[in-house]
Amino acid sequence: MSFEFTNFAQYAVSQVIMRLSNLTYLLPLAPFAARAFECSPAAFQAILPENATVAFAYPLAEGSTFNVPVGDIAYPRSPIELPELCVVHIQVTSSPSSHFGFGLFLPQSWNERFLATGNGGFAGGINWLDMAAGAKYGFAAISTDTGHNSTSGDITWALNEPERQKDWGYRAMHGSVDLAKQILEKYYQCKPKYNYYSGCSTGGRQGIRDIQLYPEDFDGVLAGAPAWWTTHLQTWTAKIGLVNLPVDAPHHIPVSLFGAIGDEVLKQCDPQDGLVDTIVSDPEGCNFVPEALLCSANVTNQTAAGCLTVPQIGTLYKIYNDYVEANQTFVFPHLELGSEAQWPFLLGGAEPSSYGVQYVQDMVLNDTNWSYWDYNGTIVELADQVDAGNATADEFDLSPYHKRGGKLLQYHGMSDALIATGSSVVFYKEVLKTLIPKGIELDSWYRLFLVPGMQHCAGTPMNVNAPWYFAGANQAGAIGASTGSVHSVPGFMDAKHDALLALMAWVENGTAPDEIVATKWKNDTLTDEVVRQRPLCPWPKQARYVGSGSADDAANWACRYLYE
Repeated sequence: MSFEFTNFAQYAVSQVIMRLSNLTYLLPLAPFAARAFECSPAAFQAILPENATVAFAYPLAEGSTFNVPVGDIAYPRSPIELPELCVVHIQVTSSPSSHFGFGLFLPQSWNERFLATGNGGFAGGINWLDMAAGAKYGFAAISTDTGHNSTSGDITWALNEPERQKDWGYRAMHGSVDLAKQILEKYYQCKPKYNYYSGCSTGGRQGIRDIQLYPEDFDGVLAGAPAWWTTHLQTWTAKIGLVNLPVDAPHHIPVSLFGAIGDEVLKQCDPQDGLVDTIVSDPEGCNFVPEALLCSANVTNQTAAGCLTVPQIGTLYKIYNDYVEANQTFVFPHLELGSEAQWPFLLGGAEPSSYGVQYVQDMVLNDTNWSYWDYNGTIVELADQVDAGNATADEFDLSPYHKRGGKLLQYHGMSDALIATGSSVVFYKEVLKTLIPKGIELDSWYRLFLVPGMQHCAGTPMNVNAPWYFAGANQAGAIGASTGSVHSVPGFMDAKHDALLALMAWVENGTAPDEIVATKWKNDTLTDEVVRQRPLCPWPKQARYVGSGSADDAANWACRYLYE
């Protein structure tokens, strides 16, 4: 017996054990496949089409830091402690007046799988941090810059630029994915066995829009808080800001009172969900009485008293109710009870957010002189007609994606105040109404998970302390702020706790995610002591405490329908 074969045998046995035990935390499947291809600009340029050029390509040793180029202003954090890999940056001409770029991390120990990662807002830049998290699983990972260079809330690049809008809307993602797959086949001398996507916010929209237009791109999509309804989301963003303006009006609620509103919501709604635990688990089921916040006659300092006037109570009703235009036309769902900690982003300024105002100016009207004070319902109608960049993911017939065996795992934080949680429910219901009459049920390939207490894509208010981490898009960077080295779920690297691994188990083994356990540490940036874990349930089920044992232990919860 030759001892030279021992390491390979141990490796092969580990792969068999992994599959037999249905564990999906992947070990490298082709650790030596990349060595025949030189990691250099010349080598990559030789395999690219005429409209593509190599910006840079070079190898990184295990444990290295990738220094993000200074010009990438949207995603400036440099990922550290990388596996051994080849880093590549490609530029592609998409039209006579536009181009996009994408980055690749090609790990030496490759799991034979491809992962595309998403962006946020209107940002133009490569999301190297999310790519790094993917590479640490063993994925060959990519991210596109969406065809421009800007921070998330800067939309000025789009003014009178329809081709650049297309790149942002859908073209840069698909073009990057398509070319990246061709590069992978040359680099590793084989095609990826499975193709995945992970993104949140605009990233969630990118994944869903891509499978609507190109159902063959991905086998599995992890879509968080998707900004899918672009034309209505961005106009609602302008409208919701106007609800609390001008700042000198009697109905204006100052930021200093947002905390008092949140405290009252928690006081009333936390017990109504069946367990007093600082988490509003069922905001839609809460019978909230905002008048409990009314100031008494002798109040002279509202902030100290934590109370609201009658006109301010009127503003509160508008925030907690759907945006409906003339003739009862539904435009966008309301912010949920429990979202108050993030209200400053949309409701705390002296003018509405640029995400709404600049969208109307630079993508709908192409008129920077338009004033948000002129906002009315016709803006929504016009936005629908224009649908800048063909970005809105409102093609609800996902039957082509279902037909080829694709899986869609969607999630949304219930304390999200940037994209109303209900928009994900709207999308799910529209897909349901479209496909059930065609004889296509959803549960076997599309599930939606709502996350009590989670804000936009990541995090939870300090006074709520809800379990929110499950390796969703952007989350590794959020908890790895002190080290930048995190991927998966530290201490719980399995399909039960990691949404990406759950998606992989669903795609590759047919193991549907009946629940995903979310984690909260005492110090999230250190991932030190676990203080709470809770199961997340596929909508419309909700997690219910079984009535005994620690409420901070996921084992003492069950996913149930409300009527059970």
